[in-house]
Amino acid sequence: MAVAATPCPLPDLPTLPTLPRKRLPAGRPRDWYESHNRRLKAMRLAIALLHSGVNRPRTATNRRIRLVATQIGVHRPSDTTCRMVRTLIHHDSGR
Repeated sequence: MAVAATPCPLPDLPTLPTLPRKRLPAGRPRDWYESHNRRLKAMRLAIALLHSGVNRPRTATNRRIRLVATQIGVHRPSDTTCRMVRTLIHHDSGR
């Protein structure tokens, strides 16, 4: 019988000043807005995962990504967003 791993709580992330929000440009197709927001969400999740010690795409399972999403107050990501998060982690791990 497999034992579920207990999730490691996220360390306190430093609060950094953010840029003022700008309105998105009007007149774009709906797909553009959905894609833009998905990329922002994936970036937030990838940063949180990297801060929590997940630095390899294979350790960033959908379950772990969704757990981190609930911990940082982001809506449950789709499978597509989870794949995007793993891609971002993959690109960052090359440094």
